[in-house]
Amino acid sequence: MIRSTFIAGFPGETEAEFEHLLDFMHEAKIDRAGCFAYSAVEGATANNIPGMLPLEVREERRARFMAVAEAVSSQKLQQRVGATMQVLVDSAPALGRKGGTGRSYADAPEIDGVVKLLPPEKISKTLKVGEFTKARIVGTQGHDLIAVPV
Repeated sequence: MIRSTFIAGFPGETEAEFEHLLDFMHEAKIDRAGCFAYSAVEGATANNIPGMLPLEVREERRARFMAVAEAVSSQKLQQRVGATMQVLVDSAPALGRKGGTGRSYADAPEIDGVVKLLPPEKISKTLKVGEFTKARIVGTQGHDLIAVPV
């Protein structure tokens, strides 16, 4: 699992350099990537670099980067369909037999997607918040995995 964060629109960044970054993202296949548009920070040396890009360009590049990062992440999540993994249960409705949400070893709370736990099939397994359960990945939805406890 590889996670990283990038800056788009750094002062002096050319379109060719930015395209090189997008090519890198396609090639490196980073599992989870974030990006923010460059913004001046009081006292930062980078504030004095010539070629400050307009805010609109910086934000547009951030959005383009995130579109590529999301596509790469979605493709990688698709590869997990059919696998069984351990999931930490984060939420479960009353009685815990109607599904819930959790996270895998690769998920950071409030940053990444979640594992959506469907009601268990053919078993009366009760999900309890804070406990681990084995779950079979049956699909994906955006940045989330869809799983059935086994």
